[in-house]
Amino acid sequence: MTTAPPLTPTSRVLTWCLHLLLIALLALAAVRAVADGSSGAGAVVATALTCAVVYAAGPLLPRVRTSRQAARWWLIAVGVVWLVLLVLTADGVWVAFPLYFLQLHLLPRRQGLLAVIATALAAITAFAAHQGSFVPAAAIGPALGAAVAVAVVWGYQALYRESERRRHLIEELTATRADLAEAQHAAGVLAERERLAHEIHDTLAQGLSSIQLLLRAAERTLPDTAGNAARHVEQARQAAADNLAEARRFVVALSPPALDDTTLTDALERLCATTSARHRITARFRFTGTPTPLPTAHEVALLRIGQAALANTVRHADASTADVTLCYLDEHVTLDVVDNGVGFDPDHSGFGLTAMRTRAEALDGTLAVESSPGHGTELSVRLPVEPKGRP
Repeated sequence: MTTAPPLTPTSRVLTWCLHLLLIALLALAAVRAVADGSSGAGAVVATALTCAVVYAAGPLLPRVRTSRQAARWWLIAVGVVWLVLLVLTADGVWVAFPLYFLQLHLLPRRQGLLAVIATALAAITAFAAHQGSFVPAAAIGPALGAAVAVAVVWGYQALYRESERRRHLIEELTATRADLAEAQHAAGVLAERERLAHEIHDTLAQGLSSIQLLLRAAERTLPDTAGNAARHVEQARQAAADNLAEARRFVVALSPPALDDTTLTDALERLCATTSARHRITARFRFTGTPTPLPTAHEVALLRIGQAALANTVRHADASTADVTLCYLDEHVTLDVVDNGVGFDPDHSGFGLTAMRTRAEALDGTLAVESSPGHGTELSVRLPVEPKGRP
């Protein structure tokens, strides 16, 4: 069933125009009856007034405005009074035009069309009866008015449905864009959390662990040789300073301080030297091939992976040596970290290896680990010199 669309500012104006038109036509019928001085003028005036009162009751009664069934009964009452007026005067024919709009607006599409046809036939028949004969020209006015009313109302309803469909689409689009923005924000937050987790694990966590080991060594040494204790404390202080610089830098997503005004090979060589100086392990660095400029993201990833790998060696491997090799190939660059420690089962690796693998895969690279209990560990990362998608 087609229901009447809710009123908009434009439809309210049209509704008031319809009210005024019907009242004006009823007034015209009453005035013409009085002006003609016919014997039934009083009855015409009374019927026109009754029709106006019945019609005015519709917009004023809440029941008629809210109930479809009550509105139909009101429409029937208006139609009955109009038929009485139509019997009394031929001028009642013109009231049929606003009635068309009422019927099309308040009734379902099929019922409204049938009501309009019946109203038009009643108007044509009554007019012919008042004229005493039927001529085709007398049917043109009511029939044309009915056709115009049907075209206008159905056209308006079609436009209204299209407008509502567009409004719903816009609401859905707005909601979708809001959901997308929220999802992107959530994804950004998760990505940032993951980045910070990797950075903290590869820098602050490893540095603080180094500080702990150094201070423990200082504690053991202090009662015997104050000089060695002072050296360990100085190394601990320097490690703290280095990690403070790391924290300040990665918070704003810049390159690590170890790469400031230096090359990747120099940074890795300094890392090995620092590791050897601070811990009971000999870390050696070498590189092969011709060093070529790498994207900053590649240099950062290789340095971070090297830092994490050496830190894992110091903490878990109980190794005496570790070899770090940087190799520049034609289309790839590789970093290998090999130690002679106690080894481990790669299938039961922790967060550190997962973070290193994530770094490598984010740059279209790979990370491989070969190790077994009692046979040391070999970690190898391979990155393309030219990232995928670059012409």
